[in-house]
This record gives sequence, structure tokens and C-alpha cells, in this order.
Amino acid sequence: MNFLGSSLLATTKTLINCVRQASKKTSGSTRNTIHKTRPKHRGWKAQDGHEVPAGKILVTQRNLRFHPGLNVGLGRNGTLFAIVPGKVVVTCEKVDLNWDHTWVQRCHGFRKGTDFYKKYFNVLPKPQHQNFKLIDQV
Repeated sequence: MNFLGSSLLATTKTLINCVRQASKKTSGSTRNTIHKTRPKHRGWKAQDGHEVPAGKILVTQRNLRFHPGLNVGLGRNGTLFAIVPGKVVVTCEKVDLNWDHTWVQRCHGFRKGTDFYKKYFNVLPKPQHQNFKLIDQV
């Protein structure tokens, strides 16, 4: 072998010896199986009998599990909130739904024409004081 061929052989041997190996397994380990997602904390935010101010969130939900009743609004994401300040009352009533609403069609479309019951959130306003005076008396 000539001088040029032997030097080429020597450099390839050093290149092969210098290849770095991976320090971690490529298929993932058991330490990486925990997902780092935040919980959404959906559910009841105000219980039956609680006093709530206007605008207070009563329930967060993905599907139409709870329905808005008296003085309760339904948000775009299914959130129920109090329209007026008062006391929360939860009742179980026969549903009388607006079947044209997209949420109702998606969640209860298969039940159309049947009678079923759902939980309704109601907010009873605080009784007003009865200390009224006529303008002529003031």
C-alpha cells in the first residue's frame, strides 16, 4: 500500500472511533409520560342556597348538562351566569327546550319528542326594602 492509501485508512479509523453515541433512549422513558396540561376546573361554582352578585359564574360546562333558569344567562361556551344578584336555587324540571338552538341540537338532538328532566339553575333576587315614601311626603 502506498503512502496516500495508508493515511486514508488511518483517518477513517479515527473518524469511526470519534462517533458520539446518544446519551438518552430515543423511544422516550417513563419520566416523560406525564402530560403537562392544565385542568379546566369545570363544574359548579356556586352551590344551591348561596348568595351571588350579578355576573357571577354559576357553572362551567362543555355540554349542556345544566340549563339556565330564572335570571340566569347562557354564555357562548356553555357557562351559566347570574343576571341579577340573589340566591341560587337548583331545581330538576321537565325540559322545554328551544330546538333551534345549536347547543340543544348538539347535546339533546337524539331526545327530540321525548320527555326528560334536567337540572336548572335559578337566581331568586333579593327582596327589596319596603321603605318607600311618596314624593309629596319628602
